[in-house]
Amino acid sequence: MELYVDPEIGNEGFTFTLQSGYEDTVHIDHVLDYNRDPGYLKDLALYELTVEAQERLRETALSKREIIRRLGTSATQFYRLLDQTNYRKSIGQLLELLYILDCDVEFVVKARRSA
Repeated sequence: MELYVDPEIGNEGFTFTLQSGYEDTVHIDHVLDYNRDPGYLKDLALYELTVEAQERLRETALSKREIIRRLGTSATQFYRLLDQTNYRKSIGQLLELLYILDCDVEFVVKARRSA
């Protein structure tokens, strides 16, 4: 078996080749997701909530100025909130935005199954 960090995916994963000749690449996100890494899962939740907010923003009749006023924030902060690559924002801020956009957000908490 051969295994190496793959520069073709920006060194963010690895490629392996089995003795049978089968080759595949695994991105680090797959590893983090499989192992349920808390930091990765938080970032994934932020990403998904942000994309949903972007979609709802396109559908709303509210102006951006009115949304910014209701959030009690600046235009700069509003646009940071809509940036899906910004992982320093809080889930609370996104929940406020989604509420202003007439959305209800529900979380489900359940026990993990043991392997």
